[in-house]
Amino acid sequence: MGDEKFPRVQGGGSLILAWQIRNKRVLVVGGGEVAAGRILNVLNADAKVTVVSPRQGLNHEVAYRIEKGQVDYVDRKFEPSDLDNVDMVLTAIDDPEASSQIWKLCKERKIAANIADVPPECDFYFGSVHRDGPLQIMVSTNGKGPRLANIVRRSIAENLPDNVGEAISKIGKLRQMLRKVAPNPEEGPKRMAWMIRVSDAYSLEDLCEMDERDMATLLRFYAPDKVPRLGCLKAMEEDYDAFDGSFGFCVGWG
Repeated sequence: MGDEKFPRVQGGGSLILAWQIRNKRVLVVGGGEVAAGRILNVLNADAKVTVVSPRQGLNHEVAYRIEKGQVDYVDRKFEPSDLDNVDMVLTAIDDPEASSQIWKLCKERKIAANIADVPPECDFYFGSVHRDGPLQIMVSTNGKGPRLANIVRRSIAENLPDNVGEAISKIGKLRQMLRKVAPNPEEGPKRMAWMIRVSDAYSLEDLCEMDERDMATLLRFYAPDKVPRLGCLKAMEEDYDAFDGSFGFCVGWG
């Protein structure tokens, strides 16, 4: 079998992940405009944030986060002890020498860090993100062209359906309900295969129209491994036996 059968390795990229930092401790050094953006990013991911910056260096948004108690605040310049019990460090200060020193300290302690505007001193980059409920799409230029990342991200967002976020929320809810119906680990492959069929069978509009009653009715078709059309679910109401799968026009087998 020739090499053309396998994907070509393209070095120089980043491993793009959805990093789960809920309840992780994030230190933000700096209080200006860049810091404000970083703070919002990690608050959106439910992190516990501490901001270290002299008060005179705070912009209005950072000051607002502090006033509302959304972040912890230390009114002074960075000190090495600030790295104690920290999972991630973000710096956004106009002092290259101090930033590099923070970077070195983070490396010694094996703490993931991002030094704003210094790509070589970053364990990870912030991309341009489109958010619609549970949907997040990130465009990264690996630190080479943040402005172009914004342009690409806007182009992608403009071509997405308006209701895609809501549809994803409904699928997430259905998956949660399915795990209660079929909780055993050995059911995993069947659960996955059935959810794929559901996702393929229903349009975004169908998914948005579903309520929990429809989902509960749909889950009754998991055991026989069938996927009825949404119109059939709506028509069934309480009379499940009348729609037991014998009607070919109601049940999809794809």
